[in-house]
Amino acid sequence: MQAKLFADGGSRGNPGKSASGAVLYDDQNNEIGRDGIFLGINTNNFAEYSSLKIGVELALKFNVKKLSVFLDSKLVVEQMSGNWKIKDAQLKIISQEIFQIINSFEEITFHHIPREKNKVADSIVNQVLDNEG
Repeated sequence: MQAKLFADGGSRGNPGKSASGAVLYDDQNNEIGRDGIFLGINTNNFAEYSSLKIGVELALKFNVKKLSVFLDSKLVVEQMSGNWKIKDAQLKIISQEIFQIINSFEEITFHHIPREKNKVADSIVNQVLDNEG
């Protein structure tokens, strides 16, 4: 199965109350799953990475083999693509966890998109933050 994942993370303050959201679509652009988690007090970058982690875990649950990932975090896209080094200790740990998960996919690609094209994942983040407020 081929799918598209849109993921976003956010913090109200940096660090501050943080959450992550992800939404998964099949190749016909039908939503097949979504998830969101509250992360407590954390950084925005950690929230962005966490959104990727919950998103790839969601894709595995739906037996996705080929995954296109869309994020509005250039940092995460460039680091996961191997173009930029990961220096932050906390981000190194979560990225290693993600790399272990993505080895399960036959194919995975990362794409940077403008924030305006990531509204569903962003709305999940805000809904989680509002509920945990």
